[in-house]
Amino acid sequence: MTPPRVLTVAGSDSGGGAGIQADLKTMLALGVHGMSVVTAVTAQNSLGVQGAWELPADAVRAQFRSVVDDIGVQAVKTGMLASAELVETVAELLAGTDAPVVVDPVGVSKHGDALLAASALESVRTKLLPTATVATPNLDEVAQLTGVRVETETDLRRAADAVLGHGPRWALIKGGHLAGDAVDLLTDGTDEHWLRAPRHDNRHTHGTGCTLASAIAAGLAKGLSVPEAARTAKEYVTGAIAAGFALGGGIGPVDHGWRFR
Repeated sequence: MTPPRVLTVAGSDSGGGAGIQADLKTMLALGVHGMSVVTAVTAQNSLGVQGAWELPADAVRAQFRSVVDDIGVQAVKTGMLASAELVETVAELLAGTDAPVVVDPVGVSKHGDALLAASALESVRTKLLPTATVATPNLDEVAQLTGVRVETETDLRRAADAVLGHGPRWALIKGGHLAGDAVDLLTDGTDEHWLRAPRHDNRHTHGTGCTLASAIAAGLAKGLSVPEAARTAKEYVTGAIAAGFALGGGIGPVDHGWRFR
C-alpha cells in the first residue's frame, strides 16, 4: 500500500542535521513517503553555515511540478526559502495546491546564520503565511516577522495573534527559547492548545524546527487534525532532542531515529 506522501520545500544541509535531510529522516521515521524540492544548497556543519547558494526560481518550480503533477501530495512543508523571489514562487505554487501546508518561516540557523534575506520578510508576511494551514515560528522569527518580543509564557498569546494576523489558519508559537519547561502555544485564534514537555539538558538540538514542522506535516498527511498532528509531533521531537548526539566540534543533531534504537 502506498504510504501518505509529504513534500518538503527547503534548503539542503550538507551536515545532515537540519533542512531537507532532517525533513526526509523525520518523514521516514513517521511512516510517510518524503519528497523534496531543494531551494538552496548550504555548506553547513556542526559549527555553522559556511556558504549558501539559492537555486533559480525555474528549478524550484520544475521540481515542485514534477512531484505534484505525477506523484501527488497529502501535505507540504516549507523551510529555508532564502529570497523574496523564491518565497513568492513557492507561495504561488502552494496557492494552487489543495494539500495542507506547514510553513516553518526559517530566518536564522541554530548557529545564528541568516537563511532569509531581510528583503524577503514582507513576501513571507503577505504571500507565504496566508497559504499556511499551520505556521511554526520560533520566538526570533516571531520578532522578525511581527515585532512582538516574547519574554514570558503569557506573551505567547500576543505573538500568536500577531502571526495569525498575516493569514495562516493556525499558529504554533514555539517557546523553546523561554526558561522552564518547553512550552508551545497552538491556536487558530479561538481554540487554544498548550503543548508542554520537560526541557532536556542536551545542547545537541540542531534541526529541531525542521523536524517539528515535518512531523506536523506527516500527521496531517495521515489525516490527523491540526491539534492532534501538533501533539504527536511535539512528542516525537521531544524524544529526538533527548537522544540528540555530538557530531563534529559544535552543536550536534537531534536523533530522528530515536524510536528505533
